[in-house]
Amino acid sequence: MRFHPLAIVCAGLLAFSSAAHAGDKVWISLGDAALAQLQKHAPTAVAASVRASSTAGDRSTAHSATDAEGVHLVQVDEDDLARLSEAVHTELRRCGGYMYHPTQAEGLATLQRASGAARRLTVAAATRPSYVIDQQAVVTPLLSQVQASHIGQTIVELSSYVNRHYQTTAGVNASDWLKQRWTSLAGGRSDITVEQFSHPNWRQKSVIATIRGTDNPNEVVVLGGHLDSINQAGTGETTRAPGADDDASGVASLTEVFRTLAASGYKPRRTLKFMAYAAEEVGLRGSQEIARSHATAGVNVVGVMQLDMTNYKGSVDDIYIYTDYTDSQQNSFVTNLIRTYLPALRIGTDRCGYGCSDHASWTAQGYAASMPFEAAMDESNPHIHTANDTYANTGSTAEHSLKFARMALAYMVELGSDGAGAADRVETFNGSLARNQTRSFGPFKVAAGGSFKASTTGTGDIDLYVQRNAAPTTSRHDCKSDSSTAVENCSLDIRANGDVYVMLRGYTAGTYSLSVSYRPQ
Repeated sequence: MRFHPLAIVCAGLLAFSSAAHAGDKVWISLGDAALAQLQKHAPTAVAASVRASSTAGDRSTAHSATDAEGVHLVQVDEDDLARLSEAVHTELRRCGGYMYHPTQAEGLATLQRASGAARRLTVAAATRPSYVIDQQAVVTPLLSQVQASHIGQTIVELSSYVNRHYQTTAGVNASDWLKQRWTSLAGGRSDITVEQFSHPNWRQKSVIATIRGTDNPNEVVVLGGHLDSINQAGTGETTRAPGADDDASGVASLTEVFRTLAASGYKPRRTLKFMAYAAEEVGLRGSQEIARSHATAGVNVVGVMQLDMTNYKGSVDDIYIYTDYTDSQQNSFVTNLIRTYLPALRIGTDRCGYGCSDHASWTAQGYAASMPFEAAMDESNPHIHTANDTYANTGSTAEHSLKFARMALAYMVELGSDGAGAADRVETFNGSLARNQTRSFGPFKVAAGGSFKASTTGTGDIDLYVQRNAAPTTSRHDCKSDSSTAVENCSLDIRANGDVYVMLRGYTAGTYSLSVSYRPQ
């Protein structure tokens, strides 16, 4: 995790010391607040080095205009990073996130993608899921199979390495162990592959497990966490950096999701990928290379979730949804998943700044990403980046991580079971409604043997009604969704050829984007 509470020295930027030497020049992108500190403490270097800037994220989907930070590309000396790290800690009272870039050209490309226009174009090229929640018959029995004891054992195994630094032998060995563990969990299934992703400039490999989709394999859902760990004092071959919470807990949580799905025989429609990233602690390097490779290949990644620290309950709420540099529509979907499948949990929100974890790498490529987190930012685990980030210091139990694993399983199944198959049609409609105004759509000529799914996103409070064979009303319908927002979902099983109609009603004035998916006659 790139940010850190005040209890210890911020370590993220200092971690460059193991990969670069004093006097070396490195390119980083960073937000407004961190840039101001850099300008204050190294004005000459910054004045000569700032090449470009952009407002990060699509303000219409990622965060509000008042939340948006400018993002800047800067070439700095290794010594400047140490001064910046100290200044951000002491003067901003947080750790400033940043992303490392191997060249100026790649840094500039990241800034261009971070602009609102570029992000909208990229997301439009990917598939926007319907965010319908309709897999209760599959998800609910699987949730009881997700066990805290399994998560805890994986945390113990990963944190037993002296460290998992991206340049040490132990970091390499941890990657090899995880690949073997996931291969064993795959149980020989022919639709599951486990591989290591090699990075050209460091030793540790990322690990990726893939469950191939059945009828819609070209759409991909990603669940990730980071494999590496660091010690704030500098990490060498013998430095103790167990990283039990940061981020063995996240990798263990997603490992338990993978184990449960593989053991149950679950076969998704979309392809599911589970990723343990190398080199997160030194500028999100591993996830950047992986996300960039997917974007370059035109992979249709429909959703990304990052689990970075899941086992320290430092705040009153159970799961915090981070709202900056993430996708607001997917965040609403994740919130609805928790309310549907884990209703006893309390949900909070917070912000972590630019580049705080690997979800930012996917956001920078224009993909919809979310990061649920263990606590509010200033109440997260005080032991991370030290020798004291141990399983014992999270109570020697994985009960908090269990909440995240169950949420992530619901995320993977709901998105994995969604998506248009080869014969499905998806139609979208956009508009606005005044208070109490209604608008009808259809008839949609739907074939037997599939399902009809309708969903809305937007602003205000828009209600959704669906009915077979006749136009619905507020009192006559086969399905309705009328929460207090514009995020609504309805799904019908279609047992015979027929017509399906949809109606939207503005409970308050608002805008809508309606998506319907069905198998046409």
